[in-house]
Amino acid sequence: MRKSDQLARMSDLAQLILDHRLAALRQASGQLEQSRMQLQAINSAGADSDLPPVEAERVGLAYQRWADIRRAELNLVIARQTAACIDARGEAAHALGRLQALRGLASKPDTRR
Repeated sequence: MRKSDQLARMSDLAQLILDHRLAALRQASGQLEQSRMQLQAINSAGADSDLPPVEAERVGLAYQRWADIRRAELNLVIARQTAACIDARGEAAHALGRLQALRGLASKPDTRR
């Protein structure tokens, strides 16, 4: 097998790896965005109700208690997902660098004979 054929095959494999890494990055980013939207929805929820003031206050306190617990859970999830996004971005950048290096090698003329 010639060197140019080997480089072409390695470039094809590197492209597949890059595509896989980019898909993983998109998925991780989508999950992170969804969690952030959930947290924003909890933070912006209003307590509009037609209940008597005492009952409305009890309902509001119960909601706030639940919301505080859910916020803490979501903040942990967001932290993990942020770390996963950073890792996925690094892996995608590494795969891109590998592909560009292989393409650079493939574009150089073979001076050996």
